[in-house]
Amino acid sequence: MTTFTVGYFVGSLARASINRKLAVALARLAPPGLELREIPIGDLPLYSYDYDAAYPPAGKALKDAIASVDAVLFVTPEYNRSIPGALKNAIDWASRPRGTNSFARKPSAMIGASPGKIGTAVGQQHLRSILGFCNSPQFNAIEAYIEFTPGLINDEGDVTVDSTREFLANYMKEFHGYITRVYTALPRTSGATGMGATP
Repeated sequence: MTTFTVGYFVGSLARASINRKLAVALARLAPPGLELREIPIGDLPLYSYDYDAAYPPAGKALKDAIASVDAVLFVTPEYNRSIPGALKNAIDWASRPRGTNSFARKPSAMIGASPGKIGTAVGQQHLRSILGFCNSPQFNAIEAYIEFTPGLINDEGDVTVDSTREFLANYMKEFHGYITRVYTALPRTSGATGMGATP
């Protein structure tokens, strides 16, 4: 089994975010072939093309973090029927300057938790549109909209409901298989980790 490194984004900046809890649970449930690490987004200033000529350290760090992983996973809530502004800002930073889009040919997946029954469904559709424009191959099925009930995931990242735990473990297993298929079709030739950096 090929091992891939997955960088994950937590769309919410809240310390007690239920999506952060979900991200921790996903890391614990990932198969042996997936290694997860967070790509932080909280220190980025608001993007402006005025920065393109001389990217600030926070922007460079973001792009370096994405270049060092084989795939990206978005774990995000839905805000006002879209994705949080902080996450959109991070995507804008990573996709610029022109010709240096960090998401091109980088496999991606998304998942989200909300107290509502379909909480993140509309936000994920917006995110799919953005990532499609960024030329990121997307893991479209299994779709994953997690209804977060009190106690579903404890502070250690353990999922307390068997059916949800099995679903999330299978989600991560299928994501591993998808990454493998992408790099079978779109092999990369050089890079820092795993299968290498996007050319």
